[in-house]
Amino acid sequence: MGNRAHKKAVIVTGGSKGIGCGIAKVFANEGAKVLLVGRNPEAGEQAAQEIIDGGGVASFLRADISTPNDVAAMVETSVYRHGGIDVLCSNAGVFPSARLDEMTEEEWDEVNSINLKGTFLTVKACLPELKKSEAGRVLLTSSITGPITGYPGWSHYGATKAGMLGFMRTAAIEFAQHNITINAVMPGNIMTEGLDDIGEDYLNAMTRSIPMGRLGETEDVGYAMLFLSSDEARYITGQTLIVDGGQTLSESIDTVS
Repeated sequence: MGNRAHKKAVIVTGGSKGIGCGIAKVFANEGAKVLLVGRNPEAGEQAAQEIIDGGGVASFLRADISTPNDVAAMVETSVYRHGGIDVLCSNAGVFPSARLDEMTEEEWDEVNSINLKGTFLTVKACLPELKKSEAGRVLLTSSITGPITGYPGWSHYGATKAGMLGFMRTAAIEFAQHNITINAVMPGNIMTEGLDDIGEDYLNAMTRSIPMGRLGETEDVGYAMLFLSSDEARYITGQTLIVDGGQTLSESIDTVS
């Protein structure tokens, strides 16, 4: 266990599983006090317990980030359990698939409510506590899908992930006077529980599209966020960091050997 996040109070939304769980483990392993936030109590409590069993400090709170009252409770819980908020990892998001000719207004609204509105509500609610921190940090989990690439069935998802970056750039200007930075990590294909049922052929095709020859691990996103939360990154704000093993570099899958 390191100490690059020693005693920092960290919130990770969507921390119950997948990328969020990996982010939480990275920060906890570096000495942070982590509050995992999510909608699945069973998965969240299990993720927190795994961190505790590994010698870290963590707890779970059930909350829906698209609901203002839940977001307010999240802030209060972090203050009560960990003394404040130093780092917010706004990671929660959903990615259901629906092509445009079949997508309903309700499906569009659901993805936007959680991914984009949820980001706004979370960051705004945490801002008063971040201002009290010596060096507040906000990290957003965007994606290569939307800002850089497209994928059939994910027009709503891609729109939210691109929208997060527009939100971030103006927020960076507004937060700078308070010594708060805000940056985004843009993952490519990361191996998570959500890929367990897609089949070996599809996994192999995904892997072939990546020059480094493997899918990323959830901790790879966590380490990028750990850097952006560090003192060494104190002069970086309003920026994006792509974590994709080179996936967005090739013109076609045929160029990846």
